[in-house]
Amino acid sequence: MKELTIKGTRQNPNIILNKEKNIFEFSGQSLPENVQKLYQPILSWIDEYSDAPNDNTSIVFKMKYYNSASSKVIFEVLKKFNLIYKKGKNVKVEWYFKEEDEDMQESGKYYQELLDMPFNFHSL
Repeated sequence: MKELTIKGTRQNPNIILNKEKNIFEFSGQSLPENVQKLYQPILSWIDEYSDAPNDNTSIVFKMKYYNSASSKVIFEVLKKFNLIYKKGKNVKVEWYFKEEDEDMQESGKYYQELLDMPFNFHSL
């Protein structure tokens, strides 16, 4: 399965999805002009990954900020990984936030409440 990498900019997050290296990382900011255009390849990649996922999947979120449109799509991303978890695979989310950024911590807690897979929270 081919790696999907999106280089981060001021508006777009840095995203690395690599099955072979077991890297699933989202970092930076997400304020794209067209959320669907940015995230559609990511959602499609996860759909393909879910057909034959790794035994252990750790999704790392090190987001500094994302807007409300991105929040909805990030939830879609997490729901797709949650489906893999519900199929019996080990899937977890590593949610990083700056110690003073209560909003980002609360966002992660909110997602955790809505999903079944485990979340680990790390302050930076």
